Amino acid sequence: MGLLPAESNFITFRLLTDLKKDLSFTEKELKEFKIEQKDGRVFWSKSKDVEIVIGEQMTIIIQAALQKVDKEGKVNEGNISLFEKFQPEIGS
Repeated sequence: MGLLPAESNFITFRLLTDLKKDLSFTEKELKEFKIEQKDGRVFWSKSKDVEIVIGEQMTIIIQAALQKVDKEGKVNEGNISLFEKFQPEIGS
């Protein structure tokens, strides 16, 4: 989420807000997976795969953010996997 714009137009901001919600933990998951935060890090005892649908417009927003990061020379270990998923022509 740190790569995506913190401010934007109304539609983009709503899409970003929905994506943040989809990526965050629910109360049920906190209990089920015993999710804890210690010293700025998140720990859990169990996990499961969760499908998150990212639509066409959100994909365009993510790709634009990645292009900006690439142009600024700020690709790093923490974001390279996003390039491989959303910018395969750059990531390969």
